Parts: sequence; structure tokens; C-alpha cells
Amino acid sequence: MSGQILDAHTSDPAAMGWMEGLPPPQAKRLAWERADHMRFPTHRYAYSHMREFLPTARVSRGQGPVADLPETLRDDLDAISFAAMDDGRELTWQESLGVNFTDAIMVMHKGAVVYERYFGVTRRDTPHIAFSVTKSFVGTLAEMLIAEGRLDPAAPIVDLIPELAGSGFADATLRHVMDMTTALDFSEEYTDPSSGIGAMSNALGLTPRPPGYAGAPDVYAFLPTIAKNGEHGTRFTYRTCNTEVLGWLVARTEGKRLDHVLSQRIWQPLGMEQDADFLTDSTGMPFAGGGLNPVLRDMARFGEAVRCDGQGGGGQAIAHDAVRAIKAGGVTEAFSPAGYQWIPGGSYNSQWWAMGGNHGVFSARGIHGQAIWIDPVAEVTIARFGSHPIAANGVFDPTTLPAFRAMADHLTRG
Repeated sequence: MSGQILDAHTSDPAAMGWMEGLPPPQAKRLAWERADHMRFPTHRYAYSHMREFLPTARVSRGQGPVADLPETLRDDLDAISFAAMDDGRELTWQESLGVNFTDAIMVMHKGAVVYERYFGVTRRDTPHIAFSVTKSFVGTLAEMLIAEGRLDPAAPIVDLIPELAGSGFADATLRHVMDMTTALDFSEEYTDPSSGIGAMSNALGLTPRPPGYAGAPDVYAFLPTIAKNGEHGTRFTYRTCNTEVLGWLVARTEGKRLDHVLSQRIWQPLGMEQDADFLTDSTGMPFAGGGLNPVLRDMARFGEAVRCDGQGGGGQAIAHDAVRAIKAGGVTEAFSPAGYQWIPGGSYNSQWWAMGGNHGVFSARGIHGQAIWIDPVAEVTIARFGSHPIAANGVFDPTTLPAFRAMADHLTRG
């Protein structure tokens, strides 16, 4: 396979035979020590087996009934066509699944499943890492606490988490953190091991630490080291460290770890069908910015509940005021300087992306292709897992966003 350029089909983890055999041959064994779980093509197996590489906590679904997902499956959706946003080439929906290295995808329309597919080693009962889609779960929890009057979005972070008194977060407000308008000395450059996200990954233990590592041993120790750079509240800059602070605050407010809060406030009320895995650091702190591993159907249940103003699991599972705050979107003037080419007129608030346009579309987005995409006007919710070779959404947005739009338009027309 030397010199071969791998596409979604030739890199299929089932076809490549990773970790198959009793025992697997050496050439097919994957290991955390080599960071096989975070590099292509081996990550295509690992994203559906993350608890085999890293410690996890369980997000329990409890003992309640599973919320039904009605099905009205359709056979006309694979042929939907659209033009890619970058080069204008015509693709069908079915073709786009391979182009975007899709591992699993579900489309819901008016509350029913109309399309569901699984690829590679991902199945209906397979937890898959959601990466930064996790942020939107955490942001929703924070908005729920605000709706209950238990958190004040104008409160300075230093008043809420005194351990951050010497950090760049100290004089930021909770709203600055939730909307990522903090001004911090932290770079979200995934390809640079010396960036802020690289340093945080070392603290988390997400990947092997370099020889002689003397940095922060965990996320609690890392966050106070982040310095300020500029003035808070002026512009949006995507930084995962904000969500780690938010997860810490949600847990402290509830007096229990984030995995337990997520179980009791979202997983059980929504009637999820399976427990989820949550990656943790050495202290047991869940990775709030990107560590949730649900099954696809449960990720879709969450998206559908948010689309339906918090209704799910047979009742008002998420406070209506919390969902209303999310759907309101953020400040476009703060967002536009960030230069997201494929999201004109977009914004960011409460750890959710407002996608611009007249349908009020909003989305949870994660690296390598994870997504919840919600169109309130078309009454469409799409959930997707992926394992694209490149992390940044901007690489596959041109073949993702028009595909989702074409799907919603087709379903609206009937």
C-alpha cells in the first residue's frame, strides 16, 4: 500500500483489518503509545473504539424506557444532487458520504427517521467520538442552569472558579466563555504540537507526552496557566479551553462530575438508548471540549430535542428558555472577523454555531466530520459521525453544508 492515496473506500477500517485476529498480527495492532487513535488511517478504526485507547467515564442512560424514534425510511434520498461550494462539481448525496469519510449518518424529518446508514466498523450500537459536538451538550447544560437562575451569565469567572484568579479567564464573564469571545493566549492549531490545544492535549493525556514532559499533569492544573491576550468580548475566537472552564463550572454548580450531570440532566430525561463513554484526564475530569462518545441515534435524539424547543423523552426535557437562548444565535459582528469562509452571516453562542441564512439553521460541529445540523424551518435534524483525514471543518464544509441544505430542501418539497 506504499504510495497509495487512500480514499474512504480503500481506508475502510473493516477492509484494512485493524485489530482483527486472536491475537491480531503485529501489523494490524493499534496502540495509544504510537497515537494510532489520532492519525489517519488508523483513526478510522479508533474513533469507534476510543475506550480501548483512553480512560473513560460512563454517561448512564439509567433504567427508564427508551424514547421511540419513529421510522418512515425513504429510498429516494441517495440520488439528491448538489454543487460543491469550492469547485462547483456536482455530487449526489450518496457520493458525498464517501467524499466526507462518513462513518454513520441519520436524517430525521418532522420527528421521524427517514435515512440511516453505517459504514466501516461503526454500527447502530457503536459509540463513536463526537469531538467538539460535545461542546454543544455542555453549552446546553450551562444554559439550563442559567434558565434556572443558578448561574449568572454576567458573572466574572474569578467569582465562579477562584482557582482561575491568576489566569486570562479571571476578568472574563461566563457569557464570554460560553460564546468564545474571551481574549486568551491560546492557539487552536491542531497540526502544531506546541500550540495551546497541543499543550492541553498533553495535560489531558489525549496523546503520548514528549520525553521529559514537565507540563501540567491534568486539565485542572493546565487551565490556570492560560494567559490573557487582548480584551474580552470583542471578537469570537474558537478555543477549546473555554469549554473546559465551562464544564468545570457546570460540574461545580451541580456538585457532581460532568458525566453524572449529563446523565441526569440530558441522557435520562431524553430516554437515550445506550450509555455513552466520556474521555477523562488522570483526575477523572471529563474532556468537556471533545470527549463524548455516544451512539448516533442518541446524538440525533439530542439534536431533535433541541429542534423541538426542549421537548423529548415524553416531556420538556430541556428548559425552553435554554433552547430559546441557543436558537437566538450570537453576534455576527464578533464572528465575521474569524473568517469562516463557508459560514457567511454566521455566529456562535452557547457553544453552538448559527449557520446564517433565513432558515435559522444551527449546528454542533466537531473535527474530522462530527455534526448535528438542525433546520427549524424544514423540520430536519441530521446527525453524522466521520473520520476525515483532516481535522478542520473548513476542508469538508464545501461538500457537507450544501449536501445538508439539499437534503432539507428535498424533504421540504415532499
